[in-house]
Amino acid sequence: MKKAVNYIVFISLFLILGAFKSNAQNFNRAVKTDENFEASIPHPEQSKEVNQKLSDLEKKSGKKPNIVWIIIDDLGYGEPGAYGGGAAIGAATPEMDKLAAEGLKLTSCYSQQTCTPTRSAILTGRLPVRTGLTRPILAGDKISQNPWADEISLPKILSDHGYYTLLTGKWHIGEGEGMRPHDVGFDEYYGFYPAQKEITQGIDPRRFPDLVLNEELLKAFETIRPANHLTHGFKDGTTKELEEIKTLDDMGRADHKLADFTISKIKELSGSNKPFFIEHCFMKVHADNFDNPDYPGLSTAKYPYKNAVAEVDMHIGRIVKALETAGELENTFIFVTSDNGPQMDAWPDGGYTPFRGAKGTTFEGGVRVPGIAYWKGMITPGRKSDDVFDLMDLFGTSLRLAGISQNKLPDDRYYDFIDQSSFLFHDNGKGNRESVYFWWGTELMAIRMREYKEHIKVIIPQAPHMWIDYATVQDVGLAPWLFNLYIDPKEEMPVGHRRNAWLASLGAQLKAHAATFKKYPPKNIGL
Repeated sequence: MKKAVNYIVFISLFLILGAFKSNAQNFNRAVKTDENFEASIPHPEQSKEVNQKLSDLEKKSGKKPNIVWIIIDDLGYGEPGAYGGGAAIGAATPEMDKLAAEGLKLTSCYSQQTCTPTRSAILTGRLPVRTGLTRPILAGDKISQNPWADEISLPKILSDHGYYTLLTGKWHIGEGEGMRPHDVGFDEYYGFYPAQKEITQGIDPRRFPDLVLNEELLKAFETIRPANHLTHGFKDGTTKELEEIKTLDDMGRADHKLADFTISKIKELSGSNKPFFIEHCFMKVHADNFDNPDYPGLSTAKYPYKNAVAEVDMHIGRIVKALETAGELENTFIFVTSDNGPQMDAWPDGGYTPFRGAKGTTFEGGVRVPGIAYWKGMITPGRKSDDVFDLMDLFGTSLRLAGISQNKLPDDRYYDFIDQSSFLFHDNGKGNRESVYFWWGTELMAIRMREYKEHIKVIIPQAPHMWIDYATVQDVGLAPWLFNLYIDPKEEMPVGHRRNAWLASLGAQLKAHAATFKKYPPKNIGL
């Protein structure tokens, strides 16, 4: 790992010439107030107004606000109608569209390039390369240490400060004892540890005949297969295995059952003076998708993926309705997003993005995702913004909503989140984040700053749609690939030496980012 970090620093230094230092500083609006926290763009008046707004609400409601994250698995940027998809591409999304119309639609919202990194980042406020959770822990993996042992998760912090914390649905950040949701800070967990495909590959003879129909191989697989039970866990360690996924119909019904549980908990928790944090993580629309047999062919397109999009949208509407019925809607911050771009390797069981790339890459198609912020009475309806937002910023924003100072976090590590509460909740809020950094495993790949995106490494597929299974990580060559996303959102025409003066400025940011790893080295958990 030390070698990888030294290499990052070397590449970044190579990109920068000292003569450009003053230009880089002028270009960068962010201000660093603490050595171990990411710099942010100051908006003091905006922050002051939002602080008052939140204070007034707390006096009215008598408690801190609830926080509900709704995470869809592998949903493409272009799937919701509010983002150009919906009925036009075979699966209407009226519930997401309504939230976008009545809230804030973010058009430059960023995840990590795949699921485990994103899910770990939003709960720790730290890049996956820092925590070691750089990819899914898959069947047969042997890790050298529990990555969660010394991490301070958001649900733990919130639980310690009076919130009831619940995760419903997909986890995918470690199945072993000590790494489960209820081991790392959630008061309660109800869901499945792995992704859908990892559960169904042992029971689906159509897609995996060489495994399911081969008695010898299936027996070997049983020794390493991931958990295939619906699991109910509690903070005291109590863990119950409920129904096992035995058929594809069972998998098809899973998201309805999960939504039912979240709805029941909202009803239960609304009767308390204790605020709640719920992270509802859908199993869909991650391949392999199977129709719920109780309502097959839910979308106009009729394909399983499109039916999954329509079903997820339906359940989002049910969850929001439950908050309204419980009288909690005006005291609940809701954020709807995806953990990464569409998994094109599974096409046609995969989604749509208008951008280059897909899940597994750091091109826009892999990391730019829908981001819908909704809070009745707190977020002005109809807002849209292209200011950059990293899903890690949900960590900092949630701390602010709970009234927890980031200075209470341990100072022996680096934090990558930004508190974006003043951006989200001000009527005309401006973003507080200047830069987003993109990694693939332990490789620093790219940066976005304002409308510019600079790559120092890229992922190139060797066949159509093969952005994971048949792709290579490559150096960019003679110069970084610099794109202006406002004139070239598909990242096809580099403009570094022809049309742009900011090549060195973005390089300076990469250098400064790489330098944080020198004092705060990353963990290597053996992945």
